[in-house]
Amino acid sequence: MKPRFSGRFTKHTLILLAGFLAGISGVTSVQADEATIAVAANFASTADKLAKAFKAESGDKIVIASGSTGQLYAQIQQGAPFDVFLAADQARPALLHKDGTATQPPFTYATGRLALWSTDPAAIPEDGAAFLELAEADRIAIANPKLAPYGMAAKESLTALGLWQTYEKRIVMGQNIAQAFQIVAAGGAPVGFVALSQLLSAPENLRGSHWTVPVDLHSQIRQDAVLLKRGAGNPAAEGFLAFLTSPTGCTTIRDAGYQPPGACK
Repeated sequence: MKPRFSGRFTKHTLILLAGFLAGISGVTSVQADEATIAVAANFASTADKLAKAFKAESGDKIVIASGSTGQLYAQIQQGAPFDVFLAADQARPALLHKDGTATQPPFTYATGRLALWSTDPAAIPEDGAAFLELAEADRIAIANPKLAPYGMAAKESLTALGLWQTYEKRIVMGQNIAQAFQIVAAGGAPVGFVALSQLLSAPENLRGSHWTVPVDLHSQIRQDAVLLKRGAGNPAAEGFLAFLTSPTGCTTIRDAGYQPPGACK
């Protein structure tokens, strides 16, 4: 026996079914966007927190690749697949904008602070300059001044104190500020110049003692962000940059030991 459906009813049913399937297709085709962000080593842990908060709000995924600003800049010039660059200086984002690798002018997303640090809670007194003048540390870790802005700030600070020649041959050099931190944490040097933000995010047993270096001893560590050509039109890349000046972004950056962007309230 054949089904007792009229031709009209069957046609109507098919139209409804087609519309339903189209609706499902439309829903399932919506996918979260993804962007790859090149991040200066000092900001990596903060960027990770920002990426998680951004995903929670937008659903978009941020993949982080960290390293020294100099190394990341070289990789970008060689065609590395990055959408956004969060540098530890202003110079390199400006160069990328000038040569057309970046599609928009850079902006300062954070201003960092330099600290002299030891894992020994009693090692560094309140007057860190006096400690350095005693020249008791047989080794001192810094990031490579040619690659890392925090390394340059460390060199400038020692120079301003008239101590660069004293410590030049005692330097244990990391390629970036993360390596400088690791050198001290592993006992490769008793003290080192690191980012204050690293200390604030370090485990309690590693915080030891530190001296926040006065800002008048070195150039301001203004860290600029820039949208790269590959990220133009990518909602995740553009959205993440905007997120840096959102209330959540500003609070996260401030709590990490940086001065947040000027657009923050």
